[in-house]
Amino acid sequence: MKAALDLGFIALTDAAPLIVAKTHGLFADEGLDVSLHREVSWATLRDKVATGVFQGAHMLAPMAIATNLGIGSEPARLTVPMSLNAHGAGIGLSASLAAEMAQADPASPLSATALAQAVAKRRKDGKPAISFAVVFPYSMHNYMLRFWVAGAGVDPDEDIRIVVAPPTAIAARLKSGEIDGFCVGAPWGALCEAESGAKVALHAADFWPGGPDKVLGVSGAWADREPEQMLALMRAVVRGAQWADNATHARDLAALLAQPEWLNASETLIAQRLAPESAQSLRFAKHASLYPWRSHAAWIVSQMIRWGQAPADIDMGAAIACYRPDLFRHAAADSGLNAPVADGKVEGAHDTAWSLEGLNGSIEMTADRLPGLVEFVPERTLEYATSFKISRARR
Repeated sequence: MKAALDLGFIALTDAAPLIVAKTHGLFADEGLDVSLHREVSWATLRDKVATGVFQGAHMLAPMAIATNLGIGSEPARLTVPMSLNAHGAGIGLSASLAAEMAQADPASPLSATALAQAVAKRRKDGKPAISFAVVFPYSMHNYMLRFWVAGAGVDPDEDIRIVVAPPTAIAARLKSGEIDGFCVGAPWGALCEAESGAKVALHAADFWPGGPDKVLGVSGAWADREPEQMLALMRAVVRGAQWADNATHARDLAALLAQPEWLNASETLIAQRLAPESAQSLRFAKHASLYPWRSHAAWIVSQMIRWGQAPADIDMGAAIACYRPDLFRHAAADSGLNAPVADGKVEGAHDTAWSLEGLNGSIEMTADRLPGLVEFVPERTLEYATSFKISRARR
């Protein structure tokens, strides 16, 4: 008899490893009877995992950390045994905002400096502040947007307005004029481009190549109670990610995800961020993209501190403890997949391709430079978090 599991997901291309594992029988191969449940709201999905309705879910990496810390919700113990992807999100601008920015800075019309000039002009003219939508307060989308605008001297809490909207609702809000810009994952940014002529100002792959995005978040109590089921779940998701990362499967993957029960979106738009020749495309299994780097978790905590979501004296060990690279190494060994030996690394240290030590030889990695060309050393998280001119860090 197969073990029955309920997992949640949001209609995004980066849910592909779970959807492939379900539709290709990979869960069944591991003795699991998995039901996938599509949710609209990240908060609802979080709450269903926290209360045991779901054993796990496709989840925003920062949301898993925040939930463990009781930031933005009642504390609940979640475990992050693996990541699900890199890349796919992007900061986009309405056609009218892009035109304002082009007029302000013709040489760099989609840059943050052009945005800063548009912000200043609106203020001078007495017009409403520019508004952006992000998918959740505790998301890479929010931190990416804030990092980008603050780098040009725009205070994201004072100079613009940031609102939260479900990924599937952002295109409609942009079309109605309710928002001027957004940071959202695929394929919804592409929908904004197709329906409203939105312009992409920054792709996640250009903001931080190989940076964190979504994870598999599971109930900590369930993981402790059913360790073999969790490892079986991970093995199936690993295989799903490997299938999704195969360039020869890109067309079939887009067709699968487009179906009504999954993303219910345009196959053509989904395919845009799966094109193997594009550096901005989603990455699932390659270059250790599934590995739950504790240095990724530490960087996320640095942004929570920077923007006043977490205190500066936070217990870093407790904050990143939900990330479990040890569990991933166990599942990887079972699957014949090479996995890093180290739990974390210095982030943003490489301009070009490089390699790191794995359980079964070296692992090829891509360039991973962070914005501003500043390296992030996990052991100096607080120093990094408080180093920015625009900050809400609370000591």
